[in-house]
Amino acid sequence: MNNRTPLSTDSQLSFNSIQSADSGEYYCTAENRLGTSTPTNISVDVKYAPKPPSVSVRPSGEIKEGTSVTLTCSSEANPAATYVWYKTNGRTPLSKEPQLVFRSIERSDSGQYYCIAANTVGTTSEYISINVNYAPKFASVTVSPSNEFREGGAVTLTCSSDANPAAQYSWYKKNGQKPLSNERQLSFSSIQPSDSGQYYCTAQNKVGRKRSESTSIDVKYDPKSPSVSVSPSGEITEGTSVTLTCSSEANPAATYVWYKRNSQPLSKNPQLIFSSIQSSDSGEYYCSAVNKLGSTLKSITIDVKYAPKPPSVSVSPSGEITEGTSVTLTCSSDANPASAYVWYKINNQTPLSTDSQLSFKSIQPADSGEYYCTAENRLGTSTPTNISLDVKYAPKPPLCVSASLW
Repeated sequence: MNNRTPLSTDSQLSFNSIQSADSGEYYCTAENRLGTSTPTNISVDVKYAPKPPSVSVRPSGEIKEGTSVTLTCSSEANPAATYVWYKTNGRTPLSKEPQLVFRSIERSDSGQYYCIAANTVGTTSEYISINVNYAPKFASVTVSPSNEFREGGAVTLTCSSDANPAAQYSWYKKNGQKPLSNERQLSFSSIQPSDSGQYYCTAQNKVGRKRSESTSIDVKYDPKSPSVSVSPSGEITEGTSVTLTCSSEANPAATYVWYKRNSQPLSKNPQLIFSSIQSSDSGEYYCSAVNKLGSTLKSITIDVKYAPKPPSVSVSPSGEITEGTSVTLTCSSDANPASAYVWYKINNQTPLSTDSQLSFKSIQPADSGEYYCTAENRLGTSTPTNISLDVKYAPKPPLCVSASLW
């Protein structure tokens, strides 16, 4: 009765299209020149279907996994609306209240939801999308190719993770501090043995971070040029113990075979051992390093030093030696380093020659006798070897002696 503006002066008040705003208390009065009637009230309650709902999320802003989230649906309606919540493509009602509550929202709760507001007059609905952010759930590594890694080949490591928002990736080598790459993939166009090791990736977004398990990269390669050593180092003397050792970088590890030039295999171990090396062991040796990817060779020369062997003595020309001819005695001995020679005549300590040969340009009967030579180097002296010279000659003029008779 507070509104004094007349709505109609006819006996009827008509609404061509009544609206919810028209609900309320109405009254009319009857009046003539003799007076006015007491007002008569009537209540008008306009029923209407729910208006398009208003849907809200609390808390507003970013939704993180594990937090409490409430969706609220409200709609003007007369009579008051009832509410039902669904997830798109779901047939089971999630809530029959104005609110849909997630006490600890999960990543699987992401999606589109809608609420239906209904009363006896009609129904309406409204949609809302929920995007649940979560830290990376895992970080896993795949390797291509997945079989053996050979030196010089192309290898790609790929990091994967389930995260929202999408993760950013970083690659590390175990015990390394600096990232190798900030891409999802770590690529080697020509992988090298030095690239062998343990690798891992991290997946990170604004919600959290996850590290992968380590992945082992073991680069296979054929043997590198072997290193060959001799023990003991320095001069090798006959009769001593000598070990030749061969080593080569290889993956898988190399096997070894030792050869002497033009001989059968001597050893199938990294070491070739001479317990008492002999002069005959001098020469060139080869070490072969082999694995399933290839092989390589390395040679080493062994020079065994030894004292002179017993000399060999010869005379030239051979046969009978006659006075006045040229005669040469030759002494030779196997030695390393080479021998120095000295010639002597038996019972005469004065050296006759310091060469391997003792020469007589015109040999005389007085030269007959026993001769010997010695061979010597810094490792020792040989046992003397004798040779006998017997110079033949024609009869000398007789020596005549006169006798006196007394």
